[in-house]
Amino acid sequence: MLRTACYAWHVAHGGRMIDFAGWEMPIQYGSIMDEHQSVRHAAGLFDIAHMGRIKFSGDDACGLLDHLLTNDVTKLEPGDIRYSLVTNDSGGVLDDVLVYRFDAFYYLVVNASNRLKIVDWITRNQDAFHAHVEDQTVATFMLAVQGPRALDILHPHVNVEISDLKYYSGCEAMVFGRPALVSRTGYTGEVGFEIVVASSDGPDVWHRLIADGKEMSLAACGLGARDTLRLEAGMALYGHELSESIDPLTAGLSFAVKLNAGDFIGKAALLRIKNGGIRKERVGLELAGKRIAREGSTVFLDGRQIGQITSGTFSPTLQKPIAMAYIDKGSAKTGQPVEVDIRGKREAATVVNLPFYRRPA
Repeated sequence: MLRTACYAWHVAHGGRMIDFAGWEMPIQYGSIMDEHQSVRHAAGLFDIAHMGRIKFSGDDACGLLDHLLTNDVTKLEPGDIRYSLVTNDSGGVLDDVLVYRFDAFYYLVVNASNRLKIVDWITRNQDAFHAHVEDQTVATFMLAVQGPRALDILHPHVNVEISDLKYYSGCEAMVFGRPALVSRTGYTGEVGFEIVVASSDGPDVWHRLIADGKEMSLAACGLGARDTLRLEAGMALYGHELSESIDPLTAGLSFAVKLNAGDFIGKAALLRIKNGGIRKERVGLELAGKRIAREGSTVFLDGRQIGQITSGTFSPTLQKPIAMAYIDKGSAKTGQPVEVDIRGKREAATVVNLPFYRRPA
């Protein structure tokens, strides 16, 4: 298995390591609930170096990305970041990604479980474009500082003004004197930043952030808290809400699909899906009891099966079980009582709007 540059620190500090998409990653250091609350009320530091990082340069870098992605890459200005999807010829989601534009190059951040698939997909579809593609995942390290105090923690150590960075924007900078890409992005629903540095610089940046952030209650957090945080924020997770059998329109991600812009792989199929009518929709559910609805649990309305759970957890913020599900479109409106079959027993739930949690203004 692959290890990030901070693997030794995680082990030395009690991280419970698991196999995540071929990487040994910390799922938690102590309590997932405590780590979750640290992010909601102060700040958390995440090792996210398992995410794939791919650099695009050359005359046709923009054209290649615009051919591969559902969003309009041609509209990006230096510093812009956009959420997008990579779809196959049938409109199914190969991955959900972030695409960055900098002055001299573009950057693509992909899910760890899909990195090799996406690298292969790029290779298969780049022949007509004069672009250089470099998988920088192993050569770089990526971390995230997330939470209400993230700016206070990071700001003193960056050589450019980051307080003005808007959501989904980034810049090239120096962090603790090390070359870095700094972005105002995250997967928690909180204010936060994600940082890419050389792999050899990763441990130093991590150690110094942990040390300097201690007085502001910065806590190291594992992938367990990252999952509960993203679920409260209503964010889709590949392999659960997204897959090659689910299209982005059904997933409620039409904001990242520009059907009236340039051509991209899967566009024709998505136009057919849109014109034929979306048959499923992604919704939130709050459960009345204490049992957690896990992936695959069936959703019922008036005794009729209307959908299936894709993700479920106990919400540390709301102090109740929550879940996301795909249900038959129009079958249940917000506030509609439904039932979820959890290991053979029907449990009461209510359809709610996503996200479950919005950070205070």
